[in-house]
Amino acid sequence: MKISILCNDPVHPIIESLHLWMKEMTSKGHSPVLVSDKADLQGGDILFLVSCSQVILNTERKKYKASLVIHASDLPKGRGWSPHIWSILNGSNEITVSLLEASEPVDSGDIWLKIKFTLENHELLPEINEKLFRAELLLMTQAIEQFELIKPVGQEGHPGAYMPKRSPVNSQLDPHKTIAEQFDLLRVVDSQKYPAFFDYRGKRYIVKIEKVENE
Repeated sequence: MKISILCNDPVHPIIESLHLWMKEMTSKGHSPVLVSDKADLQGGDILFLVSCSQVILNTERKKYKASLVIHASDLPKGRGWSPHIWSILNGSNEITVSLLEASEPVDSGDIWLKIKFTLENHELLPEINEKLFRAELLLMTQAIEQFELIKPVGQEGHPGAYMPKRSPVNSQLDPHKTIAEQFDLLRVVDSQKYPAFFDYRGKRYIVKIEKVENE
């Protein structure tokens, strides 16, 4: 199959895993290509949209037999931005990842597949990403292997609140609360791009967290 993957961020943490996955697909006779801009899409059998911020128009989707989005929520719940992060902040350790058809409005397309994974309540962002990426790549593999067999299902039920895009302000800690009360926030902040911080006595302080493995 001729496979295109669109990931707009060329330094996204999933890129390394995508390259390994592409090597595996090539060994199975497929022809995958990874691009960071939709202008470079050439058409083919499947288009996977992975952490894609560009809007893919219907005319662009028609270049493929299927244009599929990976979204980390149990759709229709959790439409919007970084739903798994919001879910963790709300106390959930079970994350659902959906593979759905790209459509308008965003995140409303028919569902191809879903998969769940469980967190153990201690993982930091790199570990969360590792489990998330593993689930995403498995969905992509299943979509290819079961391409002729999958029967997409429409989304049913009320989608609930739209998840807003996270920004640096979402990494702010409250110095008057305990670490335990804010541990889930510390778990999900990106210590490189948007580190946790707090304001105290007229100054701003950055907090970075790193796990010490048991010896």
